[in-house]
Order: sequence, then C-alpha cells, then structure tokens
Amino acid sequence: MEIKRDYYLNELKEREQNGLIKVITGLRRSGKTYLLFQLFYSYLIDKGIRKDHIIDISLDDRLYKELRNPDNMLEYVKKKIVDDEIYYVLIDEVQLMDEFEDVLNSLMHIKNADIYVTGSNSKFLSSDVITEFRGRGDEVHVFPLSFKEYVSAYKGTIYEAWDDYYNYGGMPFILSCNTKKRKEDYLKQLFEKVYISDILERHKKTKNKEELNELLDVLSSSIGSLSNPLKLSNTFKSEKHKKLSDKVISKYIDYFQDSFLISKVQRYDIKGKKYINSPYKYYFEDIGLRNARLNFRHQEENHIMENIIYNELKMRGYNIDIGVVEINEANKNGNIVKKRYEVDFVASSGDNKYYIQSALEMGNSEKKIQEKKSLVNINDSFKKIIVVRDDMKPRKDDDGITIVGIYNFLLDENSLNY
Repeated sequence: MEIKRDYYLNELKEREQNGLIKVITGLRRSGKTYLLFQLFYSYLIDKGIRKDHIIDISLDDRLYKELRNPDNMLEYVKKKIVDDEIYYVLIDEVQLMDEFEDVLNSLMHIKNADIYVTGSNSKFLSSDVITEFRGRGDEVHVFPLSFKEYVSAYKGTIYEAWDDYYNYGGMPFILSCNTKKRKEDYLKQLFEKVYISDILERHKKTKNKEELNELLDVLSSSIGSLSNPLKLSNTFKSEKHKKLSDKVISKYIDYFQDSFLISKVQRYDIKGKKYINSPYKYYFEDIGLRNARLNFRHQEENHIMENIIYNELKMRGYNIDIGVVEINEANKNGNIVKKRYEVDFVASSGDNKYYIQSALEMGNSEKKIQEKKSLVNINDSFKKIIVVRDDMKPRKDDDGITIVGIYNFLLDENSLNY
C-alpha cells in the first residue's frame, strides 16, 4: 500500500544539499522511516542517483548492530565514499548509536555527504536538535496522516473514510487493520508499549506510571476546553480523590509535549494584541490515540472535529493561537459590560493570518449568530472562516465570512484562500 506524503517529501527535496543535517522528528509510528527509506529513496533513484551513492542504514536492524558503535559508523560511511560526487547518507533510529551527536557533526565535515536522519522522539527531540547540532540541524516534523493522506490510501467512500478517521485517527498502520478490534487494540498497545515506556525510559526518576496514565485520561476528556495544571490538580482531587500537585502535572504535561503526544495552545487577545498566559487548550497530535485513552467512548464530535482542524493547520505549517475578542454588550439589566468571545484558531504564517471557527452545525439563525459573534467583531482585513460538519462547498455570507464543509477544508490544501 502506498500512502502519498507529498508535503513532507517536498520538504526534504527543498532541503537537499543545503549543508545541514536533515533531522526527521515526530510521534513514534507516524511514518518517519517510510518517508525517508521508501518515498525519499525512490525519489533519489528516479532522479538518477546511483544506488551505491545512497548509504542507507537502519540501526534498529540487527544487521547493522556493529554500526551502533560511533567509530565503526564513521569508518563505514567514509569507506563507502569513493569519489567526489554527492552521497546521500540516510540513517534510521540514529539515537541507537552511541555518541550520535558527535558522529553526525563529524559527518558534516565530509563535503560531498548529504545527511538525513530519523530518531525516536523519546531521545531525539526538537530541543535536542537545537542543542546538539548548534545550528547545523534542519528539522522536518512528521505528523500522523492528514485526512487527505488517509483518503489517498483508503478503500471506500469519503464518508466511510471520515468515520474511520474520526474514530481511529491517522497512524499509518491503521489503514492495514481490517477490523475495529484490531484498530482499537493497536492504538491502545501504542500507548502501553511505546509512548508511556518511552517517557519512563527518558525520565527515569518518574516512577508513578499510574499518575501518567490518569493524567492522559483527564486531558483526553478535556480536548478543546480551557484548562491549566492548577485546574487539573483540582480535578484529581474532586473526581479521582487523589492529590497530584500542579507542579507535578505541569512536569508531566511537558513530557507529553516533548513526546509529541499533545500540544498546548495559548490564548491571544486579538484587539489588545497580547497573549493571555492561562488557561490553555490541549490537543492530541492524533485523534485516534486520544479516543483510545477513553476506550472509544465520549465521542463528542464537535471537540474531535476541532482537534482535527487544529492538526491540519499545524501540518500546513501555521502558528496557532486561541483568539479572544472582548466586546462591550448590554446585560439583562441594560448595563454595559465587557464580554469575551472566542475564536477557535488564529492561524498565522509570515504576513498571512486567518481566523477560523469550528462549528459542527449552523442549522438555525441563533446558532449562526453565536458562531459568528467573535468574527464579526474583529476589525481587520484578515480572512474569517467557519468550518462546518456539512458537506458544503465554500461560500461567502453577507458579513464576508467564508463557510466551508469539513471535507472541502481538509482535502484542498488551498482551502484557507477560497
């Protein structure tokens, strides 16, 4: 089965021979190895690169066990380079090699070597790239499959694909699972055997596995809701009758973010042009993993759709904030009071900015007024969009707001510019 991952393949193409180490990061099992060793490798062959000029090494393969030794690795690569033409060095699971940072920096001294590596996010994080390679690392972050990528390999209608994606998310192996049980079991095992184990391995002082799991469950139940470590600590006291301090919770959340399991999103005062420090919103990098935490119960479609839209915007490379609009309104007594309304996402990239609302449905005039309230009170020229659950082609209303169905929004990479 071939899954199209053209966005990331183009990211690697654009970085060819740029003098930096191309570091592919992302959630475990999200497709980093497939991208580098199948898609990028095939691209190199198709453009005429000879196989003996592609040095591909999978360090999790026992055949390459000896190359986990840094000196053996350097000797091996140098012996493979026998002329002045460009050699592509592809190393998978580079963290399995001792002193891998030093080895990669040494490989940088080979003028005709173009270096690409993947690494387990339990030991090879974005912060590590910045720290260890001192400006020599160029990161490509791989997300689980977007809906468009999922559809490209799905056998069935778009509506069936959405139902699957909405429930089981975009981990690539899901497309190979033929039954609901296999999908559910796979996602649950990822947490138990991979993600939690990685966190405990990286942070060896963390002994309480039960606390980590319970916090993940609480975060899973509150996607799209405002929260912070203190509020979560109070939730543990009231609902679970356990004491878990806000400092410990904050530390655990950092672990989840470092592992790319969740993202924390700040609020931004649009009119005041300043950030609001707390509370935040938390989203899962894969909605199927979120659903697995809750045994595929609590399927609030509005929050799930919001999480999927957030992931799509992140995958497209936008910086995301939660927008806050302060409006003076009369209360029931006729007094003028300040009220805050929310814009689900403020997506920005360079000089471009978009205000985006996720609305499950806008079936009546009252609902339309509610969903548009924040957008119509933003007095700038940036585009305003409402994404709805209906299968709707994009159209502009009288207020200049674009309303588009979720399928059109996710399947068209230019959907923000309708």
